[in-house]
Amino acid sequence: MWEIGEKTLQSRLLVGTALYPSPEIMLKALQASGTQVVTVSLRRQSPGTQGGKQFWEMIQSLGAHVLPNTAGCRSVKEVIATAYMAREIFNTHWIKLEVIGDDFTLQPDPFALLEATKILVQEGFEVFPYTTEDFIVAQRLVDAGCSILMPWAAPIGTGKGVMNPYALKLLRARFPDITLIADAGIGLPSHAAQVMEMGFDGVLLNSAIALADDPEKMAVAFAMAVESGAWAHQAGPMPQRDMAMPSTPVLGTPFWHQQHLYQEENAL
Repeated sequence: MWEIGEKTLQSRLLVGTALYPSPEIMLKALQASGTQVVTVSLRRQSPGTQGGKQFWEMIQSLGAHVLPNTAGCRSVKEVIATAYMAREIFNTHWIKLEVIGDDFTLQPDPFALLEATKILVQEGFEVFPYTTEDFIVAQRLVDAGCSILMPWAAPIGTGKGVMNPYALKLLRARFPDITLIADAGIGLPSHAAQVMEMGFDGVLLNSAIALADDPEKMAVAFAMAVESGAWAHQAGPMPQRDMAMPSTPVLGTPFWHQQHLYQEENAL
């Protein structure tokens, strides 16, 4: 078990709710993943409309915590307004904060992100900031009151996996008490296992499951990968070496070989 935003969870996999072929497939995939936190975009789905009624009923049936996000927002004003609406509608102080700065890479705007974070933290929100792997930006977010950071592994939707392992390892080393969740760019279960082996606390993904040929099976695969990576980190990996070393120690001649030579000499 682990704690995040004053909640105790078992699953370290957070899953998004967009891009699935159908609501039914989405529900089966989320159930198969075992996730206890699902992200929802307030801008795309509105519980006040009949068109989204089925969607919200499905989300509620999961019994999972809802993490509203500000996907698509491009200004501080827009982000703040969306966060306030999300808190009122979902009755939660959690907010996944996204402020897009570039339409091509979907890279977050670090200046607007930091400004919005300061405002929302002061207003009592638990901010889950979507950011890059940049250490200085991460430091400023922590200084602003964030206890959670969500750096990308790669740009959103690329599925490229960890593009800058050094930077992610640096974040883990420099922020040992901060909850780190890899967000964006995770395409394969092996990518998820990799960041968990680095010591990250969780993984958030969407496209890798939703766009798979079989989302339900892929959800299971990611759940297993995240858990496996977490166990591997906790167990402590063997140290890497530059030279080979046999797994069976070789100290002189084996006893059985010495005995064989002795018998041969006596026979002569």
